[in-house]
Amino acid sequence: MALWSSTQLFTSKVPRKILFMFTLSLSVTYLFYSLMSCYNSLQFPLQENYAYQGRLVTDEPTFVTLREKLYSVSQGLTEYTEATARFTAVSSARDDEQRTVEWIRTQASPTKSVVYYQQQQQHSVAPEKEEKARQESSTTDSELRVNCTSDYGEKKLPQAIIIGVKKGGTRALLEALRVHPDVRAVGNEPHFFDRNYEKGLDWYRELMPSTLEGQITMEKTPSYFVTSHAPKRIHSMARDIKLIIVVRNPVTRAISDYTQTLSKKPEIPTFEVLAFKNRTLGLIDASWSALRIGIYALHLETWMQYFPLSQMHFVSGERLIVDPAGEMAKVQDFLGLKRIVTDKHFYFNKTKGFPCLKKPEDSSMPRCLGKSKGRTHPKIDPDVIRRLHKFYKPFNMMFYQMTGQNFEWELEAEHEHKSAQD
Repeated sequence: MALWSSTQLFTSKVPRKILFMFTLSLSVTYLFYSLMSCYNSLQFPLQENYAYQGRLVTDEPTFVTLREKLYSVSQGLTEYTEATARFTAVSSARDDEQRTVEWIRTQASPTKSVVYYQQQQQHSVAPEKEEKARQESSTTDSELRVNCTSDYGEKKLPQAIIIGVKKGGTRALLEALRVHPDVRAVGNEPHFFDRNYEKGLDWYRELMPSTLEGQITMEKTPSYFVTSHAPKRIHSMARDIKLIIVVRNPVTRAISDYTQTLSKKPEIPTFEVLAFKNRTLGLIDASWSALRIGIYALHLETWMQYFPLSQMHFVSGERLIVDPAGEMAKVQDFLGLKRIVTDKHFYFNKTKGFPCLKKPEDSSMPRCLGKSKGRTHPKIDPDVIRRLHKFYKPFNMMFYQMTGQNFEWELEAEHEHKSAQD
């Protein structure tokens, strides 16, 4: 009986000890693996986060945001610092800190392009890491070449074009529009749709300035308006494009056109000789380009075969001189821009006889059109002017009906006729 009791006591206690040791062992093991699991859970998400950021840096939205921050460096050092700090953090995860510093230093100077950075980067990478660096940065570099330039923007085909007319005031309008921060325009006339079309749209796009999101790309080539195949070509590029036509009294425009040619070729015949096939019979030579351009209704008819009037805006060359701010307000409304260019941007230059832009804050000189603008017109026989007004009148009436605007050129003709009689 005693033996049974001691045996029972032993068998009842021993399993409890074994169970306790086994439980303790499991607890220690579980605690150890828990700690390791916590450690890994702290490490791996961080690595994944860096890898995720590394992928994001090659996405276009990230570069767009970064370029906008860098583009505004002159407006605020705080925004620039935040942008560069974010870029540095992302790049450090990719073990690329040195190249980041070079990239930021390059971008901080508007005169240096990303291409310069890429060239410097190629020289700085060690030979054994050259291939690896090329693979890691291939996507990023490709996107930079496509989307980013020294102006921190993209080259786009124009959304608006000043298509005419020659000697109507297109240069004055373009220069006034370039004051607007949301307008980027080519300074020179590309002549793509009349002379260089065979070079292709890629060539044309490369001529455009870089723009950021929300900015409008523009160009002006006044000869488009009188080029018969230009409407179809422009329509095939962008059927929703906005077209601006600056028109002027066709007689005054023709004399201005002749004056420009005369300054380059003093040996040409007089205006009166060129204007008539037979002056005695009063037969106007409408084939002379200086006169043919002014038959606006004839040219507009071709454009209306491809574009509705809602996509065209007609600027009065006369009102652009006497009321530049008023005409600019209409143009800005047509382009969907805020009315930023106002009367405070203009002053009247008595010497030239037309408005000039007031000097920008970063310049000591006002922006006035060059010597080729505002030339003194040669004196033309009043009888010739009267005959030309009579020639243009029916075409002007047709043009008024087509556009729904009365430019009142006939009033100017009556005024000139009365002045000649006096």
